[in-house]
Amino acid sequence: MKIAVVGASGNAGSRITAELARRGHSVTAIARNPEKIAAQANVTAKKGDVLDQAGLAQLLAGHDAAISSVHFLDSDPAKLIGAARNSKVGRYLVVGGAGSLEVAPGVRLVTTEGFPAQYKAEAAKGAHFLDLLGKEKELNWTFLSPSALFTAGERTGKFRLGTDQLLTAPDGKSWISFEDFAVALADEIERPAHIRRRFTVGY
Repeated sequence: MKIAVVGASGNAGSRITAELARRGHSVTAIARNPEKIAAQANVTAKKGDVLDQAGLAQLLAGHDAAISSVHFLDSDPAKLIGAARNSKVGRYLVVGGAGSLEVAPGVRLVTTEGFPAQYKAEAAKGAHFLDLLGKEKELNWTFLSPSALFTAGERTGKFRLGTDQLLTAPDGKSWISFEDFAVALADEIERPAHIRRRFTVGY
């Protein structure tokens, strides 16, 4: 498949780009500073601005799928969704956040007392992104939320999938590595199972 990754130089974006490339997909890796994207087979680096809706739509056009892997506070969800819609891309997948996941019926993680204050604004904007996608009538979107701790680790290929509830391991920890998150996202592209909905991944 021909897949575009917006934010391909970031922590999640770089792992997603590498995972898709190793599976043989043709990846257009888009970043503000394309020189930061590692040179690898099946990957073409291109310069793009997440706040330039028209320019981004042009970059995404002609792809089977597009992935948004950008910080919510550094971007505008409405412009990203608009660019994806205008590009006529087949599928639009978003690297989401854990803050919008539920810890009890109707209770999002971001609203709980122990949620770290420094991540609250980012998480709230991520939840807004998901809410905007939920109103989308044209786009074939998918929003993949990581578990609470999203960090560098190993590619094990062993993880659990969920829907709207925060996944927690038996030891009480809620986490997923960037590497295994990339595996879950690539699996979803190859075998669609969550069209126009959110899902989550964790150990």
